[in-house]
Amino acid sequence: MIKRSLVFLVVALFGASCNAVRRDVVRQRPQVVVVEEYDEQLTTLPPPPRPYAFQYSAGRSPGHVDRTHSEVSDGSGVVRGSFSYVDPRNQVRTVEYTADSHGFYPVLSHLPKSPQQTEAVALAQQKHFALYAKIAQEHANAHSGLTTEPKLPKDTVAVAKAKDRHLSLYEKIAQEHARIGAEQEAQRLAFEATSVKYEEH
Repeated sequence: MIKRSLVFLVVALFGASCNAVRRDVVRQRPQVVVVEEYDEQLTTLPPPPRPYAFQYSAGRSPGHVDRTHSEVSDGSGVVRGSFSYVDPRNQVRTVEYTADSHGFYPVLSHLPKSPQQTEAVALAQQKHFALYAKIAQEHANAHSGLTTEPKLPKDTVAVAKAKDRHLSLYEKIAQEHARIGAEQEAQRLAFEATSVKYEEH
């Protein structure tokens, strides 16, 4: 009996507390808090310039240097440097560069010479330009009303025989198809003449 009354008491207290909480929530009205807005811009000053400099040398085997790189920056965005490497012809190439807000400007030392044309290439080029000029002149004459008869290739004996054979087979097949079509049309007409038409009453 004591357990039942204790359980009832706990349930009653819990229910009363829940109702009290709900009544408090219903009675409260939302409060509107107006916060004044102001336009204040916070600015962070840029950090002081951080100049740097580095340099390294490297190689593919111990004691053999085949590339170097060095670079210096004053911290304001201007970078100057150079790098060197050994090209496939075993010559050292050096590139000096400057990079700033306007772009990257490299300067290559020991520029390779442009290849010279051989005599055969020069002759082929002259022949090409002469042929081009001839064709251009023919086209100019064609547009001015001086047309020449086009030179079409002529059929060989074998091609002429093949064309004749093709045309004769074509005619034979066309006649055969016309005959079959006429027979089928005659059969259709005969069938319609002897058939009794179904009429709805």
